[in-house]
Amino acid sequence: MDPNPFVAAPQWLQSGDTTWQLTAATLVGLMSIPGLAVLYGGIVQKRWAVNSALMAFYAFAVVLLTWVLWSFNMSFGSPAPLPGPLQYVIGIPGPVLDHISEQAQAHIPLLNGQVKGISAVMPHFNFPQSALIYFQFVFAAITPLLFLGSVVGRMNFRAWMLLIPLWNTCVYAVDAFGLWGGGWLAQLGAVDYSGGYVIHLSAGVSGFVLAAILGPRLARDRAEQTPNNMLMVMVGAGILWLGWNGFNGGDPYFSNQDASAAVINTNLAAATALLTWMFIDMFATGKPSMLGAVNGMITGLVAITPAAGYVNGLGAIIIGIVAASIPWFTMNKVAIFRKVDDALGVVHTHGIAGLIGGLMVGVVGDPHMIVYFGVKAQQTSDVSVGGLLYGAGFHQLEVQAIAAVFVIAYNVVATTILARVVGIFIPLRLSNAELETGDLAVHGEEVGYISPVDGAEPVGAR
Repeated sequence: MDPNPFVAAPQWLQSGDTTWQLTAATLVGLMSIPGLAVLYGGIVQKRWAVNSALMAFYAFAVVLLTWVLWSFNMSFGSPAPLPGPLQYVIGIPGPVLDHISEQAQAHIPLLNGQVKGISAVMPHFNFPQSALIYFQFVFAAITPLLFLGSVVGRMNFRAWMLLIPLWNTCVYAVDAFGLWGGGWLAQLGAVDYSGGYVIHLSAGVSGFVLAAILGPRLARDRAEQTPNNMLMVMVGAGILWLGWNGFNGGDPYFSNQDASAAVINTNLAAATALLTWMFIDMFATGKPSMLGAVNGMITGLVAITPAAGYVNGLGAIIIGIVAASIPWFTMNKVAIFRKVDDALGVVHTHGIAGLIGGLMVGVVGDPHMIVYFGVKAQQTSDVSVGGLLYGAGFHQLEVQAIAAVFVIAYNVVATTILARVVGIFIPLRLSNAELETGDLAVHGEEVGYISPVDGAEPVGAR
């Protein structure tokens, strides 16, 4: 008789899938903390480095609490019993602290008795609920950190503290349930592989709206665009690039061939977009720009995100070229965007790039990319993602456009309402005196750098 009849894990749990899910989630978490905190801290004026980093750390922490207490179930739980057209808009809020050991399963609501889309053929997950909660948390957490880039240098930290849990509850959960939780957009056939709409388009739109409501930074902050520490910018950008392997590689929910395809596609798009932006800069100004290369890298990473597992390598390269070219043009040539002081250009690098990637699924989506053994998904139009280049017609492009319109419209309206409500209780904008002083006035702390040349401050530091 076996003296130790106990086993380490139930039969349904596969250590490979579980390990990769936890690793991928941690890579995404590193993109936020320290990735974006370091990136922003290096780009902004020196006197705003502490403020931008602390806003990032706060958002990451508070989203985790809201996530496990109610908003995970709002994004991935049972649909709320709402009437008529509001069916499948949002899940029922509730805690998930006591369900972490059970097998994770994607909740797929029924629409007229039929399950539609890729989810209809997805096998059961091979990891526990706690891994799914953690993986989806880091996606929820990074989204407000992205639109932080739109409002740095003038938003009241106390208003930020109230806005983020409200936004996570009222905006992110609706987008996530609609596309990922089996909601109405998923039932329509729209897809978002890893967050081009749910995360990046949403962040770009909400950040732009908040920037418009807050008003511009001080004139001297807008005039001084030199990063206070370029090495910090490069480090933060590098963490984002490599962390994105977890961002897209973890979203098949299995450690399989689709995960590896998503990873190589992610890097292909990032490299192509970086080079495209750099070459456009050289053609336009005569000089390659490090900041331009970083912007190009980000647009490539963002645009491949909704498509990473639905396109082949050629599709990834095409997406990288388009994703860098259009945001470069909108950032540098379209005057209407300059009417709003989107400090770090989030509407371009995330909003427009995310929109491009989502629509490109309907153009270059390869219906042979999603394959589950024993399920011939590629032979059934209801469970594959095909684009125009593969003879699949306009259907996927149409539903991708519908999803984009909804995310844009909903984020504009909901973010505006939330900002105005918060503004009733707490001023959204810092006082002019605080804006002049920055970190020392707001937090009683300021960052200091030692320059390699005679202890002098780096160019652009204040």
